[in-house]
Amino acid sequence: MPAGAPDQGDIDSGTGGLRTPLFDLHAELGGRMANFGGHALPMRFEGTVAEHQHTRTAAGLFDVSHMGVVDIRPADGASVADSAAWLERSVPGSIVNLAPGRMRYTQLTTPSGGVLDDLIVSNLGDRLRLIVNAVRTDADLAELAARRDETAANDSEPGIAIELASGLALVALQGPSAAAVLSRWAPDAGGLAFMATAVMDVNDVPCGVSRCGYTGEDGFEITVPAVEAISMAQLLLSCDEVMPAGLGARDTLRLEAGLPLVGHELTESTSPAEAGLGWSIPKRRRAEGGFPGAAIIAEQLASGPSRRRVGICAVGRRPIRDGATLRAPRGTPVGIVTSGGYGPTLDAPIAMAYVAAEHADVGTELVAAGRRGDEPCTVAELPFVEHRFWRPS
Repeated sequence: MPAGAPDQGDIDSGTGGLRTPLFDLHAELGGRMANFGGHALPMRFEGTVAEHQHTRTAAGLFDVSHMGVVDIRPADGASVADSAAWLERSVPGSIVNLAPGRMRYTQLTTPSGGVLDDLIVSNLGDRLRLIVNAVRTDADLAELAARRDETAANDSEPGIAIELASGLALVALQGPSAAAVLSRWAPDAGGLAFMATAVMDVNDVPCGVSRCGYTGEDGFEITVPAVEAISMAQLLLSCDEVMPAGLGARDTLRLEAGLPLVGHELTESTSPAEAGLGWSIPKRRRAEGGFPGAAIIAEQLASGPSRRRVGICAVGRRPIRDGATLRAPRGTPVGIVTSGGYGPTLDAPIAMAYVAAEHADVGTELVAAGRRGDEPCTVAELPFVEHRFWRPS
């Protein structure tokens, strides 16, 4: 995914977070700002529910410039293939067969099989690019550098340069109208398949365009030079189909889509197998291993983990919040809620949780310890709302 981190410039006195290149536009549009991942970002504009529903039916525009962008470049005569082989030693995904212009979702794992971060790896032809979570950027950089330096002790290892990209902004145009909107200024955008990336002009501005996102909807993430960020956002917002959307809607959209979030569903104490991410680990990687925690993760995938990430639907109308303990009807603790809130598309409270495998079947009745007493709930299938990623037939 061609994307870049924002310039690390002024700090917003109201939130204490770094300002992204779109900060002034957020203020002009009346965005309610908050500190997220160390950046000042809009939580909402018109309102979370309105922005959520508009993204589901038309298109929402999100500022995601806070995401960390790490380039892995070959050095000292090495190749991109060498970089891919090296990166495979840190992630369970298949990187060596990632073709130029393609993207892949994977995780940075620990020796105990936990997840430090989840990330997107793109092959840009001359380098690999990683999109990492904002709260993990510095830690991921340090972790990758440490792993590189450890392997560099072997003189036969290829050269690896790890760099944090800067001077760019990243916006996400998400929703069923996204392709039609973007194609007005970048005709080739509509031909990209899900998890494909390319460099193209958008209204005569060279941009990186990737067909991906974290809402469950079809859409794009667009990398634009920071100096062009506001004019690009204004161009997209000039379309009737597009409205600005904040992090509140991004969270409710990803919750309905059943997409895990670092610090909630993904932590050092949860494995990709427990999180239901076995689809991101191909047979070759399961058999070969060679990445941190490989034996533990492979065993969980083969035999089934002792707990599983599941959906939770409340029986009543009160939301079940993060951290709520889940019990079997007879009172035995069986799990914990990791993300919870209101699902606007469903008009109902929903959540994600980790539940002991024997209680994880869809339809299982549970009880959540809520703020105002116990809340009856049931295990539900994920995702709550069907994904609408675009793949050519």
